[in-house]
Amino acid sequence: MRAALITGYQRPLELVTVADPELPKDGIIMKVRATGVCRSDWHTWMGHYGDQIALPMIPGHEMAGDVLEVGPDVTGISPGDRVTVPFGLACGRCHTCLDGNHQSCATQVQPSTDFNGSFAEMIALPRANINVVKLPDEVGYAEAASLGCRFITAFRGVVEQASVRPGDWLAVHGCGGVGLSAVMIAASMGVNVIAVDIDDATLAMASGIGAVATINAAHSSDVPDEIIHLTGGGAHASMDALGSTVTCRNSILCLRAMGRHVQVGLMKDRHEHPEIPMGVVVSREIDIRGSRGMSPKNYPAIFNMIRSGVVAPKTLIDRELSLEEGANLLTRMDQFPGTGVAVITSF
Repeated sequence: MRAALITGYQRPLELVTVADPELPKDGIIMKVRATGVCRSDWHTWMGHYGDQIALPMIPGHEMAGDVLEVGPDVTGISPGDRVTVPFGLACGRCHTCLDGNHQSCATQVQPSTDFNGSFAEMIALPRANINVVKLPDEVGYAEAASLGCRFITAFRGVVEQASVRPGDWLAVHGCGGVGLSAVMIAASMGVNVIAVDIDDATLAMASGIGAVATINAAHSSDVPDEIIHLTGGGAHASMDALGSTVTCRNSILCLRAMGRHVQVGLMKDRHEHPEIPMGVVVSREIDIRGSRGMSPKNYPAIFNMIRSGVVAPKTLIDRELSLEEGANLLTRMDQFPGTGVAVITSF
């Protein structure tokens, strides 16, 4: 099969022909119809995970496609089914999974870090009974792939971790794929969203999908103060959807008393150990929460929102790419090229 391969850190990806994947007993072989180009894989390409990831590796962890083969231990899934998966494949047996929090399973495995990912014509996916989600007819492959990391992470971050209610204020710092998804989801719930970014085109897109106010951080002398002024005392919740020392700090400082900071953006390299304004955390009794991924149990809620037209993740897709174009784009994710989400649909 044809695939894009990371053979060395910060080196161009190689377009190669590799052996077809082997069918796991508890898994499936998926024909990849679409896969997202995500900044998380850029961290792998940069070498930010060190020796945790063995190269060469096929990147890609946001995917949708057709089931080609089914392992002997798999039930309820058949060849021809249209499916997707969360980016972390949980075990389904530990206490965390049994509590319904598959996204926090300590023994989860992830395509593109623990095994070859979806920048390829096919992918082998283990633990299918727990993690494979069938797609409704209303959700296309590219839209389903765009859910895979960013939208589902934003969904749980907004609904479960930020715990916002209609009329609340939510600040979203960084409006890439996950940030725009958070804006769309929160706005659909009647939440007042302030979008913060450094790109006017991105902020215009955020306004178009429901943000009631925008702030260009590149032109602001004090982002937290602006948000406190706009909200009449501070946001009820705030999300760092980028993952930098600046956006993390701004997210905490813009909150009102009893506010909730949700860290979604990965903190890597020089941003790995941010200085937390702990005096503010204590004096305002700020709640700091992490959010990573989503349990498969929440997919039906997202599908219902798509069916009803309350959210439309496909409108966040900025462009569809070939495998070559996606492999090239991955190496430039630190430059935040374009707005919205990029999806590979041609292999």
